[in-house]
Amino acid sequence: MQKTAIVCVTNDLSTDQRVHKTCMTLQKCGYWVKETGRLLPESLPLERPYFTVRKKLWFRTGPQFYAEFNIRLFLYLMTAHVDLIVSNDLDTLPAAFMAATLRGKRIIYDTHEYFTETPELVNRKLTQTIWKKLEDYFFPKLTDILTVNSSIAKLYGDKYHKTIAVSRNIPPTFAPERLKSRTELELPVGKRILILQGTGINVERGAEEAVLAMQYLDNAVLLVVGSGDVFPTLHKIIKENNLHEKVIFKPKMPFAELRQYTMNSDLGLAIDKDTNLNYHFSLPNKLFDYIHSGIPTLSSGLIELKQIIDQYDIGYYIQNHDPKHIASVISGIFSDEIRYNTVKQNTVKAKEELCWEKEEKVLMGVINRN
Repeated sequence: MQKTAIVCVTNDLSTDQRVHKTCMTLQKCGYWVKETGRLLPESLPLERPYFTVRKKLWFRTGPQFYAEFNIRLFLYLMTAHVDLIVSNDLDTLPAAFMAATLRGKRIIYDTHEYFTETPELVNRKLTQTIWKKLEDYFFPKLTDILTVNSSIAKLYGDKYHKTIAVSRNIPPTFAPERLKSRTELELPVGKRILILQGTGINVERGAEEAVLAMQYLDNAVLLVVGSGDVFPTLHKIIKENNLHEKVIFKPKMPFAELRQYTMNSDLGLAIDKDTNLNYHFSLPNKLFDYIHSGIPTLSSGLIELKQIIDQYDIGYYIQNHDPKHIASVISGIFSDEIRYNTVKQNTVKAKEELCWEKEEKVLMGVINRN
């Protein structure tokens, strides 16, 4: 009988590429896959080559949400046919670990970030303490653990004396059958397009300063694609500074559609601030999306980003988050056309080496581990 794997995540399944890739790799390893997450009013339609369950919840945020989600996930895992449970991030781990333990099932834990040091927690000490206690309880009992980069793996490895596998969130090799024109995408023709994309465009990730920098740039627009908690602030900044003609918003969208916008851009922004340990050691997915779209990256020089950008010479850096400085760096990038074309061309080699077809071997090794 074919083994069944249930993959657990708290977010909207339609835009989570890492979890989708995990499901596809599980299928390659011979599992029948179920993916379970949440259904929000704004959730996009979902078509997947595996079974999906999206739950409507009473609560959307706060302790009530996490309690409701884990109780319902636990009950589901206790009654469903399952051989392997894959828990994504700490907010699914209580239910996943308890169900796996009580039923004698194998569990793989994939931590997508340094969860207890995210900006959402660092300024809420009681909430952070609760999550840290949960992590301290469950983490030492785990045997199969993955994370997204070597820095976070070292942090967890040193703290819990565990071996952590590193599987970076690199996209699969993909090119649309036809690249749409800027006109078709309702993007300006003849202007430089800067893109900031992601489903976690939150505070402290440089979005506010990127918008403000547009005051000092001519013949350029900022394209913001995705979602996040900073959007109300961005709209306020745009209104106060009359930047409606210089900033374009697009909602979160499926992977293939997003790639069209990224490939039509000239420069990708990854200017997260070094304000907490999670950001300090982060390796944003958008870096790899920019690489695979063939555009250079403008970065704030965080450790993991810098290693890749320097290795392949595929980007530029800001020295601080002053909007005038950001604008000055961007102007310099486009004024040196020879250098820009060299950096752009370097993404070709990076794309060949940094692809999911190679990276997923790490995940397959963990899945197939006895």
